[in-house]
Order: sequence, then C-alpha cells, then structure tokens
Amino acid sequence: MRMKIAIASCFDLPDWEKDDLPFFRALEANGIEYQILPWDSDTDWHQFDACLLRTTWDYQDRFEEFMGWVDRVSTQTQLINPTAIIRWNSHKRYLQELQHAGITIAPSEWLLKGKLYNIEKLMQQHGWKKGFIKPLVGANARECLPFENTAEGIAEAQKHADRLTPTEDLVLQPYLSNVESFGETSGIFFAGEYSHGTRKVPVKGDFRVQDDYGASDYPYQLSDEERELAQKAIAYVTKTISLPLYARVDFLHHKDGAVYVNEVELIEPSLFFRHGGKQSCELFTQALAKFISDTH
Repeated sequence: MRMKIAIASCFDLPDWEKDDLPFFRALEANGIEYQILPWDSDTDWHQFDACLLRTTWDYQDRFEEFMGWVDRVSTQTQLINPTAIIRWNSHKRYLQELQHAGITIAPSEWLLKGKLYNIEKLMQQHGWKKGFIKPLVGANARECLPFENTAEGIAEAQKHADRLTPTEDLVLQPYLSNVESFGETSGIFFAGEYSHGTRKVPVKGDFRVQDDYGASDYPYQLSDEERELAQKAIAYVTKTISLPLYARVDFLHHKDGAVYVNEVELIEPSLFFRHGGKQSCELFTQALAKFISDTH
C-alpha cells in the first residue's frame, strides 16, 4: 500500500524557501505520496500515515496554540518527530539537561519567568565583557540581545530582561563574537546517522545566521569534536525519550577554540539539503519510510 504523509508547513511560507524540493523529489521517487499543508489548516489528519513537521515557522508566536495542535494531531496520526520529542525540544531549558549530562554548552545563567535578576551583578560574577540574552521559547533570533558590559549596555540588557521575564524564561550567556566572522556550524543527522554539515555566516556586523537576515551558508564537515558532541546529544534524547528521526545540532565557536552546542533542533529546522545532495535526501527518505512501517 502506498504511503501517504502530510508535511506540516505554515500559511505564509516565504517564496524563497526551496531547500526541501530535492527531498520532495526523493519522496516521489520512492513512491511516497505527500501533501504540504499549513499546520493550522482545517485538515483531516487521519488520512495520513504520518505528519512530518518541516516549515511550521510561525509556531513560536502561537506557542500554546501550536502545542495544542500537536496534542490533537498526535491522536490522529504519527507525528515526526514524535510528540514527546517536540514537547521536550520546544523549550530551550533542555540545554541545561544536556549540560548536566556532560555535553558542553556555553556558560549560562537561567533567567526564569516571574523572577527578578541583576544583570550587572551576573556579568561581574562571570567576568564577561559582552553578554547575550535570548528567550528559551523562540526561533529566528526573536528578542535576542547582544550587549556590551558598559553602563549603557547593562541598562539596555536590564530593561530587556525586566520586560520579558514577567512572561517568559530567558538565558544569559557570554556573547561569542566569533559568530560574526566564522558563523555557526551545524550537523544534520537522520535516525542518528550523520548526513552532512553546513556553516552559516551572518552579514558583516550581525550575529543572526538565518536566511531572513541575509546570512550565507556553505557546505561544512563537522570536526571530530563537533561530531562527538552531536552524537552525545542525540544519544541523550534517544535514551530519555526516543530516537529522533531528524536532528540538526548547532555549534558556536569561541575564539580560544572551545566548541559549544548552541541548540539541538528537533522540531522544524532547515536541513540544508542543498549541501547534502541526493544522498542526504535518500538517507532521510529511507529512514522516514522505515519509521512509518515500523510504527504501523
């Protein structure tokens, strides 16, 4: 019987987003029928063997609505990645879990919702010359703030934290300026197997490595250290929840050579098939087909 899957997207997907096209061709070549649908559309999800989350890029702005959708759809078809992984990965506090499991992340102070924090004091305690604040629920650099450890910079950061902590959790980290020149590197894995890598470089003077802000990306081979960190992170998810069918592990690099896991993306990451070629599309397609067969 021919497999039929839904590919969850969003209503306002940018016209320039074409990276998944070679993957769609691989699905067709392997006899897998697919339909691309906005996640919040009026759809009977029962008709599909699985629903693969790909470009649900507006979910962070409608977080509670999206998580409600995840719970509903998971009763109608198999979500990929599975619901428990989506829920775990939706809040970046998972990074603290990875840290406790011995996986290296950037030094972090967790600024939790409803509490007050003295940014100046925290910066002094760590001796950081420049800081970075980001929400623990979010994507696409939403509400991210790099700031200098100066009177003006601290005042801006304190105002930023005071505005956001009443309603959401944040993390304070040192700003790793290497991101502006070397960028962020990523490894893409399918069913735990390394497929390919990419390096994302922002426009001059910026830290944002997303396409939306004009960043460039290039093929990249993970170093042994990056690969080991990524595999440890995926092993942790597999042991505590289940094996993620797809994963993108992002890394930041300190100018002293240190490498940190920045994020483990398991919900709707760009998978940069343009740098993985036909082999990456085939690897993902075969892993997807096997997963669906095994769960039916």
